Amino acid sequence: MNTARQLLQHFLAAIAYRTQKALRGAPDDFGTFRAGPHVRTPHELVWHMTGVIGYARTMLHGGTFAPPRLESLADEVTRLHDVLARLRDDFADEALDAQIRDEQFLHGPLADAMTHAGQLAMLRRLAGSPVPSENFIQAGIDAANVGEDQPLPAAPDSWWRPDQPPLPPAPDPLRASSPSTTSRESHES
Repeated sequence: MNTARQLLQHFLAAIAYRTQKALRGAPDDFGTFRAGPHVRTPHELVWHMTGVIGYARTMLHGGTFAPPRLESLADEVTRLHDVLARLRDDFADEALDAQIRDEQFLHGPLADAMTHAGQLAMLRRLAGSPVPSENFIQAGIDAANVGEDQPLPAAPDSWWRPDQPPLPPAPDPLRASSPSTTSRESHES
């Protein structure tokens, strides 16, 4: 398997990790939370993510993929991880000839799915149950693991509190000298 396909597999694992991070500890009614008119619920977002990843698989197998909506968010999440595993395995199969370039997988359906994982995290904050921050560079992401059982954060931000607004980007935001200090300046000091 070439390096590009290995990176695509790793990116799928990052989608799985970030999706589970956004869903871990969510309130029981989170799946039906609607931030506003015509805004997808978390249940609808995960359903859409499954459709996007399934669509990526059609670029290797042909055909179409239009998953029916499942009854619960939990069922949707299980199916999403199953489809992530199938695409991960597809990327390892050198006999499959893709209709698009590996870069197109990345900037198309995979980036779209990652965007929706971020939307799940934002919806958690809007629903009154924010997701703790962490240093994702240290995350225990393993390309072989695209399942629901994802590791806990390896480097959670010790300063994070659910009752405070997000702090500015900095290695240690509590030590940032002023609100006008840029992230780059903070890293250089």
